[in-house]
Amino acid sequence: MIGKMWNWLRKSRQSGSSLSILITAAVLIETTAVVQYVFTSRGIRREARYRAETELRMTSLHIRNVTTAVEVAVENMVWAVEHNLSHPDSIYPVGRRLVEQNPTIVGCGIAFIPDYYPEKGHWYEPYVTVRDNGSIEELQIGSADHDYLKSKWYQTGLKANRGSWTEPYFDEAGARMMLFTYVMPIHDANGRVVAVLGADVSLDWLSAVINARPIYPSSYNLMLSREGHILACPVDSVVMRENIYAAATRMGDTTISSIGRQMLSGKSGKAVVEDKNGTKKSVFYAPIEGDAGWSMAVVCNDDEIYRGLHTVGLLLFLLMVAGLALMAYLLFRTVRGFQRLQEVNAEKERMGSELRIANAIQMGMLPKTFPPFPDRDDVEVYGVLLPAREVGGDLYDFFIRDEKLFFCVGDVSGKGVPASLVMAVTRSLFRSVSVREAMPGRIMESINAAMSEMNDSNMFVTLFVGVLDLPTGRLHYCNAGHCLPLLVGSSVGTLPAESNVPIGLMPDWKFTAQEAFISPQTIIFLYSDGVTEAENAMHEQFGEDRMLEVARKAMTENPAEIIQRMTEAVHQFVNGAEQSDDLTMLMVQYIKEQHEERLSRSITLLNDVQNVPRLSDFVQHVCEEVGFAPSTTMNLNLAVEEAVVNVMNYAYPKGTKGNINIEAKANDVRLKFTIIDNGIPFDPTAVGNADTSLSAEERPIGGLGIYMVRQLVDSINYEYTDGHNVLTLRKKLHG
Repeated sequence: MIGKMWNWLRKSRQSGSSLSILITAAVLIETTAVVQYVFTSRGIRREARYRAETELRMTSLHIRNVTTAVEVAVENMVWAVEHNLSHPDSIYPVGRRLVEQNPTIVGCGIAFIPDYYPEKGHWYEPYVTVRDNGSIEELQIGSADHDYLKSKWYQTGLKANRGSWTEPYFDEAGARMMLFTYVMPIHDANGRVVAVLGADVSLDWLSAVINARPIYPSSYNLMLSREGHILACPVDSVVMRENIYAAATRMGDTTISSIGRQMLSGKSGKAVVEDKNGTKKSVFYAPIEGDAGWSMAVVCNDDEIYRGLHTVGLLLFLLMVAGLALMAYLLFRTVRGFQRLQEVNAEKERMGSELRIANAIQMGMLPKTFPPFPDRDDVEVYGVLLPAREVGGDLYDFFIRDEKLFFCVGDVSGKGVPASLVMAVTRSLFRSVSVREAMPGRIMESINAAMSEMNDSNMFVTLFVGVLDLPTGRLHYCNAGHCLPLLVGSSVGTLPAESNVPIGLMPDWKFTAQEAFISPQTIIFLYSDGVTEAENAMHEQFGEDRMLEVARKAMTENPAEIIQRMTEAVHQFVNGAEQSDDLTMLMVQYIKEQHEERLSRSITLLNDVQNVPRLSDFVQHVCEEVGFAPSTTMNLNLAVEEAVVNVMNYAYPKGTKGNINIEAKANDVRLKFTIIDNGIPFDPTAVGNADTSLSAEERPIGGLGIYMVRQLVDSINYEYTDGHNVLTLRKKLHG
């Protein structure tokens, strides 16, 4: 393009028309400035809308997070309330726990139907609230003066089949502040609604949240309830004292009334209004996600939105004039030979840039923070990948899930960009399959099926996948044509592994998995053939013997030091020869914890839920012996009971009796409960957590129990050993 302009300019100069060309260019530039001014104006309008919509989304997300947290907390506590209906005074600790564990909740009340507890009177409403000084107060607020039976929130809770939010109101009896309440019905053992559980959330934070980030200096946000009450706005005097229609009538503005109807109908949109001073304002509105039925609007002054537009136009004009002069200068000084040089450099830079980006993406997919698990003292991992080119086909990866270390090392056939793409797909498949599957054989089969389906280029991957159970040292592994790992401990040897075909060749191949026990302090050394096949200038290979010799000399050192020694040995051997293959090494050192056992208790129960009280007493006594606080004891009781009841209900075929052994052991660091049964093999940790962002009706059945157990303990681990399901729950004694 520049060359054509130069030729045109040269010919025009030769014919004496240079001045007319510059005038034409000036006109074109000024026309460009006008067009840019118009598009800038549109861009500013789009930016204002984008900023407002972003503010609406962010605020909606914040409020939704608050309400969702309350909903999940209340729904998780319904079971505890229903479980303690036979003990009316035990309702207070349930409410206290809900308030203590959820700072958003300022009060929790359980309002019972009339005379449900005759000894408590006609009205019985245990209420727990947080006062301004941070203290927690327990009250019985039900009375003739506070007849909750007539309150709207109580009636809503009785009639609802699920949790629901009330319209905001001022609570005189309990929290003594502006509230909105999430209510849920409480059922007795016969399924009859006997009470309403309500969690109160203060509205004090709302104004601060929705006006915390004004998108323009004088812009403000407005929040409406489902019935049109103003929940938050810059004028505190109208909050919960006026609705949108009353405000529109007072201001004499039918546009505001129309906007209010749109907001309350749950619609999103934009409108322009004019206040009594003649100032135009843009109003952007949208509903708040969730069951509360709220809607929010962002109000901005048009003067602020477009304030800089005219200044931008003037500056744009001046810049265009300066650009015209600069363009003429540059055309005469740089156009000679520029096109040819530009094409050569552009192509070179494009290729180099793409390779650098590809290398950064590839390296970014690999773990690069070492040590990767600084808070653990039972495993140490270190890895390195040195590609032969800008990008390569080797990979390694590892992560910990449910007290198991998942790791892999692989080598893609071929080199360069194609191999790097296959490497990226293989690593992503390993991650996605391993988060839901714990056995290496099935992990390998899932990866193989996916890779074979998309393998039009007939490339393959040698891959080793291991799953190390950290509490026991049991290693499950599967090898798909990869180099056999070394075991470096008191001696150096090879981990035996059966041959399987590489990944991507045969979609129906049944991969054979194996297992072994790894002794404490032993290092599993995984590598690619780039180590053993590294060549010097004489085309001699480094070989397995040299690798074993280096490992023997360094077997008392840690993984990082051994890899460093191995890398130096390979580089010294090749002595500057060009690296022909990727060099990849991963070391996993198993370091089993050694702590003196200070407590050991056990109990054996039949798979009958009638034995749950015995289980609760057992857990209670163990927790008291190790010195846990009552709240921690309650949490552990809930977790162990949930796990054991699940075994009682599902481990054995219906009508079959079976034993469940619960062992409790403690050392100076943690307490662990081990639940053992010989029922149907089932890994509860493989069940995905329930999506707590969904409502109870939308959420699929299952997953909530394991989600609750994960929240209440520090770690959960499952193993199927010698025909037994072994589920272990751990809790630190301190911290």
